[in-house]
Amino acid sequence: MAILEVKNIEKHFGKTEVLKNICFSLNQGEVLAIIGSSGSGKTTLLRCLNFLEIANSGSITVNGKTIFDENIKLNDKTIRKNRLHFGMVFQNFNLFPQYTAFENITLAPKLALKNGIEIGIKSVEEIEKNGDELLETVGLSEKRDFYPCQLSGGQQQRVAIARALAMRPDILCFDEPTSALDPELTGEVLKVIKELKGNDRTMIVVTHEMNFARGVADKVIFMADGIVEEIGTPSEVFGNPKSEKTKAFLAKSLENI
Repeated sequence: MAILEVKNIEKHFGKTEVLKNICFSLNQGEVLAIIGSSGSGKTTLLRCLNFLEIANSGSITVNGKTIFDENIKLNDKTIRKNRLHFGMVFQNFNLFPQYTAFENITLAPKLALKNGIEIGIKSVEEIEKNGDELLETVGLSEKRDFYPCQLSGGQQQRVAIARALAMRPDILCFDEPTSALDPELTGEVLKVIKELKGNDRTMIVVTHEMNFARGVADKVIFMADGIVEEIGTPSEVFGNPKSEKTKAFLAKSLENI
């Protein structure tokens, strides 16, 4: 059974159609790379999955349970619960500047525990142990008590990844995780994402890094003008694209590599 099924998702802002009939599925442990030009709808799709935006129609199913369709009434409590399925890593890190790396990672789980929200962690001690383990996972144990202003951009993004993992989501989503980084810092973030794949993490990565998409993803979606223009394995999409729009995009993108 697919861990994620997205069917016929539509999203518009006023009269502007941003997403049109988006459909795809993802199995446990798979990495999906979403590529496409700016304005193609990639980030809006992630935001709809994470309920930062609410789709106008369609359905989203996680682990066999439909968490969004036109018959489900959404309130603040339901939305917060649905978001627990998805961890979100933003392109600009969005760390809390007043908290250390460790505090950024453990804050949300502690709030969940305090408010009786079930994420599979039963105590503050377990949350803090998990926080230290996640810092080790992203290679930042020695930066435990550093504040964001004391960290490089790559280090901040690795803390952001650990923070998303701390809530134990079913699916980890990345919105262009390296776009705010200098080229020399991009590699350290992509290395962490590659290592997470080795631990059977299910991930969706919106990216402009074509080599990463080609080398790490199990599936690739190319979006254009709010639709899924092409979907397939990396060898299919990169090696034998069917769509003229895909061919044109890849020709322009790959010549810059």
